Amino acid sequence: MAGLTKIERPRLGRTAVLAIAALYFLLPLAASFWFTIYTDAEGFSFATYGNILSAEGFTKSLFMSLGLGVVTIVVVLALMLPAMLAVRLGAPKLGQVLEVVCTLPLVVPPITFVAGISTVLRWGPEHLANTPFWQTLIAIQKPNFPIVLVLAYVVLATPYVYRSLDAGLRAIDVRTLVEASRNLGAGWLTVMFRTILPNLRTSIASAAFLTLALVLGEYTIAVLLGFQPFAVWIVTISGANAQLSVAVSLLSLIVTWALLLVVSGVGRKRK
Repeated sequence: MAGLTKIERPRLGRTAVLAIAALYFLLPLAASFWFTIYTDAEGFSFATYGNILSAEGFTKSLFMSLGLGVVTIVVVLALMLPAMLAVRLGAPKLGQVLEVVCTLPLVVPPITFVAGISTVLRWGPEHLANTPFWQTLIAIQKPNFPIVLVLAYVVLATPYVYRSLDAGLRAIDVRTLVEASRNLGAGWLTVMFRTILPNLRTSIASAAFLTLALVLGEYTIAVLLGFQPFAVWIVTISGANAQLSVAVSLLSLIVTWALLLVVSGVGRKRK
């Protein structure tokens, strides 16, 4: 009986902790959902969710954020993965230097970061007007697809991508895999795409998920630079239609959870 009591107590403790955590996370979501489907004047109605697709600016801002997210993922992986492999294979002593550089964005407040970007963008027209860089400066600030946001998001995503890829690289013997592939006559592109990347599938998926979640939820940089991706549109529409804003936020949260489950599924399948 004493043994059973000792076993039951941890179970009860875990159950209590999980119940408290569920209440902490689910009660605000339930309250938000209730807010979107009930009003004193009309009663219960799911019309708010039906109006999401037809809301002005929804499709444009969502596709802008998704496009920015995809391009950011491609750029940050194209920069980080070769750099981390080169350091791990050719200069292991530089690993700590790379880690410090990649984690620096965590200690720089976004408001400071965007202030520096704004200063550069204001400085450009005064000093680059008679140079070819003037057109480049204009091109990266197009409202339909602001490349300047991609550059900013790459910097913000670097710490999370580094941690994800570093965990994956630590789990495999990169040097042995590369040497074996090279001894069998494989070129560097073959080594990268047929040896390294398949073994880093889970880490790459995690890095891509974290980057996409960051891009979809980032607000400060976008609004201060005057662009309107998805997060900024949600805040803007809240002033005119609070129910619609909350409904879109709930749906985006559900989509984020779904992506997280997909990444977890990829990891379990890999194991």
